[in-house]
Order: sequence, then structure tokens, then C-alpha cells
Amino acid sequence: MAWLAGITTIALSALGALAPMVELGDGRHVDNPIGVAVVGNPERSAVGLVVVNLLTLLALAAVVSLVVRFRRSRGEERLQLKWFTYAAALLPLVFLDDLLPDAAGNLLFAAVVAFLPVAAGIAILRYRLYEIDRLINRTLVYGLLTALLGGIYAGLVLLSGQLFGRLGARPPSWAVAGATLAVAAAFQPARRRIQAAVDRRFNRRRYDAARTIERFRVRLRDQVDLDTLSAELLAVVDQTVQPTRASLWLHPSARPAAGPGLAATLRP
Repeated sequence: MAWLAGITTIALSALGALAPMVELGDGRHVDNPIGVAVVGNPERSAVGLVVVNLLTLLALAAVVSLVVRFRRSRGEERLQLKWFTYAAALLPLVFLDDLLPDAAGNLLFAAVVAFLPVAAGIAILRYRLYEIDRLINRTLVYGLLTALLGGIYAGLVLLSGQLFGRLGARPPSWAVAGATLAVAAAFQPARRRIQAAVDRRFNRRRYDAARTIERFRVRLRDQVDLDTLSAELLAVVDQTVQPTRASLWLHPSARPAAGPGLAATLRP
């Protein structure tokens, strides 16, 4: 339902952007410079009406799904949804703005609409809704990666334009293709380096856990004592995963062996 709602919203936005006429208000219309005549008015065309009706049904289904999820939720999930459900339940109040004076109606509309993202923010920050740490991490990584690769691409294209023509001239196609290939080749190395830098600065727990596992992997090459391996393995699990408790189970046939013969199962 979420994917269908997103696709429907994009389709409605595209129809509005490609409408041949743009309404300015007060009954005034101007020609849309990117309009397509065959699209027509989205509010009157058959395709536009289908998209609008489908989006309305999806909005109602989203409200119903929120109520159902709230009724079935327990514990922390119920606390997460309580803020968002409460804010969503206040949305019908926006239809009262026509019955109030202009100033009061505008204030009511702004307060009700603004409370929805505010409630989501409270749920995110207080109850860790939507795994906000991972969301922030991915935003930082791919935001910096996009800026870096975009700057490299623009710099290469600009440099080729200066070398093979006057400033602002269109660079040759091979130069654009070369810049594109260079950016594509730099994507994975740049992503790994930026991910490591972001983890080291903003996600220290993951960075320290990765370093602990790497050090254990290096020691594992030369360690053959089974008791030492068992103790170190439990210590690594405690430092990285941090479970409430952990135990190591060894099959009896593996106990006499050492090194490669180790067969272990973790049961946190």
C-alpha cells in the first residue's frame, strides 16, 4: 500500500506538472511552458480522476491500517504509535477552518498539520521509532557521497570544457562519458571510506565492534588452545553484541581437537 501510494502521488504530481494550463488564482490561467496538450486538466481528465480517487482510497486505507496497528500493538510499539495516532486523529479538525474567522482558521490549520511531524519526531527521538540511528547514518553517508561524486563529475566536465573549448562550451561526448565512468569506478571505494569515517565519528559502537572482530580474526590465525579460544570468543561476543548473557556449546567430538577442529554454537 505504501509503494502504491508513493507511485500514485508521483503520477498525480507529474500530471499536474504537465498540464497545458497553469492556474494562478482569481480565474487567471497561463500557458505551461512544459505542458503537454494530451494530458489535459488532471482534475477533469479520466486518468486524473482515477489517480485522485485511488489516492483518496489509499489515504483511507492508511488511516484504517494505523488504527488496526495501534489496537494490536503492545509495549514500546504502542507508545510509538500513540503519538502518531493521536496526531492523525486530530487531522479532521482542519475542515473546521471554514467555520472560523480567517486568523483562527489559519492558526488551527497550521497547528493541526504541524503536529503530525512533531508527533513523529517525538516518537522517533524518545522511543527510537524507524531506527533513527540507521536513518541518520545512511543520510550522512549517501549525502556526503552524492556531494563528493557530484563535485568530481562537475569538476571533470568543467575541466574538459576549459581544455577543449571556451568556458561554458559544451564538452565533447567522450569527456562526459569518461567523467561518468570515473564517478562509477570511485563509487564503492568512496562509499566504504565515507562509511568508515561516519561510523568512527557518529556510530562509535559499530566502529569499535568492527575493530574488535578484526583483532580477534588476526589472533585466531595463530591460536590453537581451545580453552583460550572459547574465552576470547565469549569476550568478543560480549564486547560487540552485548547480550544479556552468552554461553558457548561445544560438541563432544570437537573438544579433543584444536584449531580447525573447533565446532561452536552461540546461544545468547
